[in-house]
Amino acid sequence: MNKPKSLFEAIYAAVRSIPEGMVASYGQISTFVGRCSPLMVGYAMAALPFDSDVPWHRVVNHKGYISPRGDDDAIQVQRALLEAEGVRFNDSGRIDMAANQWQFPERDPI
Repeated sequence: MNKPKSLFEAIYAAVRSIPEGMVASYGQISTFVGRCSPLMVGYAMAALPFDSDVPWHRVVNHKGYISPRGDDDAIQVQRALLEAEGVRFNDSGRIDMAANQWQFPERDPI
């Protein structure tokens, strides 16, 4: 398999590997990709349109909260997409990361 050419392509490939009903943090993705920071992952997610084939909605912060995406409706859109996949939120809007956090397989970074 050829390695993705750009950093954003590598980030998007990692996000595409997160299964439905699971989430990953910006930091997890940056560690898995191996050549970027969590902030760069955030920039890559923010660059995607809502209707992208990359499941951007499965990326949350390390505490299990949805991070704002710039649009006031974005949090509600992301939450609705996650809930449709079976992800549950507590009363404060937090995801139980112990129950829903995807663990990337041990392998060479993308």
